[in-house]
Amino acid sequence: MCLSAAFNSLKSSNLISWKKTGTLQQTLARCIELTGQTLHSGKVSTVKIWPGFACEGRYFEFQSKLIPASIDFAQESPLCTTLCKDGYRIRTVEHLLSALEAKGVDNCRIQIQSLDSEDPEVEVPIFDGSASAWVEAIEQVGRKEALDRCGNNAEKLAPYLNEPLYVSRNDSFMVAFPSPKVRITCGIDFPKVPAIGCQWFSSAALDDSYEKQIACSRTFCIYEEVEHMRSAGLIKGGSLDNAIICSASKGWLNPPLHFHDEPCRHKVLDIIGDLSLFARSGSQGFPMAHVLSFKGGHSLHTDFVRRLSGII
Repeated sequence: MCLSAAFNSLKSSNLISWKKTGTLQQTLARCIELTGQTLHSGKVSTVKIWPGFACEGRYFEFQSKLIPASIDFAQESPLCTTLCKDGYRIRTVEHLLSALEAKGVDNCRIQIQSLDSEDPEVEVPIFDGSASAWVEAIEQVGRKEALDRCGNNAEKLAPYLNEPLYVSRNDSFMVAFPSPKVRITCGIDFPKVPAIGCQWFSSAALDDSYEKQIACSRTFCIYEEVEHMRSAGLIKGGSLDNAIICSASKGWLNPPLHFHDEPCRHKVLDIIGDLSLFARSGSQGFPMAHVLSFKGGHSLHTDFVRRLSGII
C-alpha cells in the first residue's frame, strides 16, 4: 500500500479526527525472535517480529494466514484478547501489542507458530506476565524509519477524540474525554480481596514512563478462582513465575510486588494493548484523549474500540 491509498483509508468522523503527529512512521531495525510458554493453553510458541512496510500497520502471520492487529478481527474470549480470521485464532495478544504501541513500532509482521503445526489456534507467550520481555527486545534491536512499497516514508497520524465517549458493562465503565495529550486513569475494586482492594493509577502512558511504570507490571489472579479457571480450560500454563497471585484470606502468595498498585498498573498495560487495535495503516491506535476506566476488562476495552470505529 502506498501513501495516498493509506491516507484515503483514514477518514475523520464526528467522533474522530485524524491529524499529523509531526513524526514519521517507524518499524523495527532488525527481527526479534522470542520463545516461551503460553498462559492459557500451556503450550510453547515462538514469535518472530519482522520489520514492516510503512502504511501496512501491525499484522500477524499464522499458518500462512495474515491477520491484522485490528478491532475488525477481535473476538470475545475470557481473560485475554483474541484475533480471529477464517477459523484461525491468536490468543493473548494484548501484552505484545501494548509494547509495540507504546514503543512506537507502527508497522511490523508478527510471525507466530507453536509446536503443533496443525493446530488452528496459537497463543502469544506470557513470559513473566508483563510486557518487559517485549520492551527489552524492541530496545535491543532498535527502530528505523519505515518505507512503503513505493520507497516513500509516511507521516504518522493520530486519532483525536472530538467528543466524550462512554461505554459500560454492568458496573464497569470506560469513558474518554478530548485531550491534546494521551492520559489513562484506571481504577479497580476487589472488596473481597483486602490486599488488592480499591486502587487507582493515572499516567501519560505512551511517554517515557511506560517502560519503568507500566511495562513491568505483571498479570494477577485471585487464588480462590484458580481451580474454577483451570476447570474452564484456562491458565493451564499459569504459575508463580508468570503471574502475581493474591489470596482473599492470606494476601499475596509470591511477593514482592514491583509496585504497591501493580494490579492497577497492569490494567493500564492491557488498556494500551487493546486500544491499539484502533490503529490503521501505520497510524497511532490509542486515541488522543484522557481515557478513564473502572473495573474494566478485555471485553469492555474492545467494546470501546468498536464504538470508536463505528462498529457498534
